[in-house]
Formats: sequence, structure tokens, C-alpha cells
Amino acid sequence: MVTVGMYYDVIPGKNEQFEQKFQEVLAVLNQTPGHKQSFLYKRVDDPNSYAIISEWDSEQAFLDFIHSDAFRKTTAWGRESILRNRPRHQVYGRSKDLG
Repeated sequence: MVTVGMYYDVIPGKNEQFEQKFQEVLAVLNQTPGHKQSFLYKRVDDPNSYAIISEWDSEQAFLDFIHSDAFRKTTAWGRESILRNRPRHQVYGRSKDLG
């Protein structure tokens, strides 16, 4: 299993739209092969900055998702109207690989 961190900075005032879109994306993720669970977190020191932490069966399952049409449509929508800058993604290794 791998954990993926996806980090987003939202235009001030667009938080509610971003959070609603996350709920829609979560419904898709929950039907996506290889996806285990995802959570949305908001930074305490910057309420316009979010992290989505996802667990996947494999890095390939995550890569398959981010190369899907559904993901491309969502990211295009975000770039055009919600995000302050480009999102950042980080794939973290399996915990058993860390020690």
C-alpha cells in the first residue's frame, strides 16, 4: 500500500466550492480500483491551503487514476477557477519499507 499527499492552495473565498468538489471526487474515488480511503485536511495557519491524503493499493493504481479523464476534468476546473497555484502531489512509500 502507498500513501499519497495532494496539496492544494485555494483562492480566498473559494473554500466552500473546493470542499464540495472534494465530496464529489471522493464519491468517484470510492469506486476507483485500488483506492482505499481519502481524507481532506485544512491547514490551521492557512485556511486556504488543503491536503488530501489518500491510501492506494499501489502507486500504479494512483497513477492510473491521475491519468483518467475524470481526474483531468477536475484538475482543469480547479486550475481555471479555484486554485491559487499548481497543486503538488507526493507519493510516500509503504510504512514497512521505512523501518
